[in-house]
Amino acid sequence: MQRSTAKNELKAGLKQRHMTMIALGGVIGAGLFVGSGVVIQQTGPAAILSFLITGGLVVLVMRMLGEMACAMPAVGSFYEYARLAFAGKRGPGKLAGFLTGWMYWYFWVIVVAVEAVAGAKLVQFWLPDTPAWMISLALLVLLTATNLISVASYGEFEFWFASIKVAAIIVFLFLGGLYVLGLWPASMHATAVLPTLLSHGGFMPKGIGPVLSGAVAATGFYFGAEIVTIAAAEAHEPTKAVAKATNSVITRVLVFYVGSILLVVALVPWNSPQMATPYVSALSAMGIPAAANVMNAIVLTAVLSALNSGLYAASRMLFALTRHGDAPAGLAKVNRRGVPVRAILIGTVFGYASVVMSYVSPDTVFAFLVNSYGTVAIFVYVLIALSQLRLRARLERDAPQKLRVRMWCYPYLTWVAIIGMIGILVAMALIPEQRKPLWLGVASLGVLFPAYMWRARKKSSASAEPASLAEYQPPRF
Repeated sequence: MQRSTAKNELKAGLKQRHMTMIALGGVIGAGLFVGSGVVIQQTGPAAILSFLITGGLVVLVMRMLGEMACAMPAVGSFYEYARLAFAGKRGPGKLAGFLTGWMYWYFWVIVVAVEAVAGAKLVQFWLPDTPAWMISLALLVLLTATNLISVASYGEFEFWFASIKVAAIIVFLFLGGLYVLGLWPASMHATAVLPTLLSHGGFMPKGIGPVLSGAVAATGFYFGAEIVTIAAAEAHEPTKAVAKATNSVITRVLVFYVGSILLVVALVPWNSPQMATPYVSALSAMGIPAAANVMNAIVLTAVLSALNSGLYAASRMLFALTRHGDAPAGLAKVNRRGVPVRAILIGTVFGYASVVMSYVSPDTVFAFLVNSYGTVAIFVYVLIALSQLRLRARLERDAPQKLRVRMWCYPYLTWVAIIGMIGILVAMALIPEQRKPLWLGVASLGVLFPAYMWRARKKSSASAEPASLAEYQPPRF
């Protein structure tokens, strides 16, 4: 465990239960409860396949991260792994790390803004006369304060936020299962499943193209599970915590996503206007009283969880970027509780500036941010997979005893994941409605290259990379 008294060290304050719920909560976001309806309307019941395809890729990436994080728990996680994987006198390790770290930070500060805006709209369901900007500010201040108290405070809030989301999904799966099986009192004589699934054009009414398009759109819904590997550096038993947490994601993510989507399309016709609010409509179809209020509260919990985790993930990645001079050294300073206050506040300020843009310039600046950050997430996942492909070979050579968790069927499934994610990017270029997010994401990536060149001229790497991974020690500041 890291010493809490050191000037620039984080403090290990996360328990096993925190880690498990951080992993599960990172997967179950507002995108599942709201955005899934868009995928279903574009795809039909075959949206189940869209979520299955993307979920499979995420499971593979999580297994790769579990392998690397258990072998080398480090502040910044895959930022550090990208540097190590491509290290060498002429290797692109510095660039790979720089791009991975800053793209990930960018992704989460935009998520903070998007969730603050979404949270304001949800709260206005009960407080319609309250200005949205005021609600967004209040939510940001509340969760910034949570992160500033201690990492244990973040973990505790995320534990309860995630617990509510997981409990909601489990209850939904249980009640929906009873309903479609005819065991629900109001549906004893209803044949809910097959007519709803197949009587509106069949299982795949629009063909295979929209299924692949839906898989592209669903990619962003899964992003967030990887936060647990960043949190490993602040866990009491990082290796054990990451191994258990990543395994829990792998076994449950597909059940939560694919299972709940299956129930939604079994309960609500995919081409119905009610699919705009899929889970509310599914609860209403079962006759659940106050479905709108119940689901609004659950989605608000998901939004607050994403906000909470976004501030945490962005601050820790920014903190890690200082390790090798990729961010100003002053951001590495922590308070006596081991909290990187400046790194957290930078993310909050950027997030709220983006919220302001959602009102001042919704069709230009804010639209650019929202349309670009999803593609950036895919870039990060591709770099994670490429890093694992190279690091695994080095670990087997230098320190095989560190491989406590292993990627399945290496290197074949790693290549499957890489090809799958590159396939998603190619599909985005071919699908008209996905081209804009792709090119805006590429533009965001393009901004980082001159930034890296400027950084390279200003400052050389702050530390040397180990010649052998047997000598590797987690970063200390």
